[in-house]
Amino acid sequence: MTGRTRNVVLSALTLAATSVALLRAVSPVSVEPQSGSTTSAAARVERGAYLVKTMACHDCHTPWKMGPRGPEPDMSRALTGHPSDMVMPPPPALPAGPWAWMGAATNTAFAGPWGVSFTANLTPDIETGLGTWTYDMFIATMRTGRHQGKGRPVLPPMPVQIIAAAKDDDARAIFAYLQSLKPVRNRVPAPIEPAEAGK
Repeated sequence: MTGRTRNVVLSALTLAATSVALLRAVSPVSVEPQSGSTTSAAARVERGAYLVKTMACHDCHTPWKMGPRGPEPDMSRALTGHPSDMVMPPPPALPAGPWAWMGAATNTAFAGPWGVSFTANLTPDIETGLGTWTYDMFIATMRTGRHQGKGRPVLPPMPVQIIAAAKDDDARAIFAYLQSLKPVRNRVPAPIEPAEAGK
C-alpha cells in the first residue's frame, strides 16, 4: 500500500467513524440508560418538571400573589395547593347572565354549580400531600377523574381530561417530579357541597 493510498484509506475510516459518532449523537434511537439508573431517574424528573410547567399546573396548584406586573404564581409556595390558613367566606351569588363560576384571588379556590373546590397539595408531604400515594393511585386518579381512582370525583376546574390523555411515560414523569419536591405541610380543606356552599 502506497503512502497516498494509506492516507486515503485512513481519511475514509476517520470520516466514517466521525459520521457514525455524529449519527449516534443526533439519532432519536439512541441507547437509553438502564431503567432505574440515576441518569434515567434524573431524566424522568426533568421531563416531569417540563410537563408540569407547560401543562399549567402552577396556574391553580401554586397560590398566586400580586407581583410588580400583576398577579403571578408565588413560587415560594409552588404546588402546595390552597393555603390552609386562608379561610374562604361563602361564595357570593353569581350575577345574572352567562357567568358560570368564580375563583379566589389566589386561584386556588373555585365556586360553581359543583360547590366549592380547593386545589390539592401536590408536594410529597405524608400527611397533607401526595407522600403516601403510589404511581398507580396517581394514574388511576388521572385516568378515571376520581380521587385515587375510586373516591369522590375530581372537581372543576381540574382538567382531568388533559392528563387522562397523557402517555404513560409522561404521566410517570409528572408523578416522579412531584415526588421529588420538598414536602410542604399544607392541609387543604375538603370540597364543599353546593347546598353547604350557599349558606
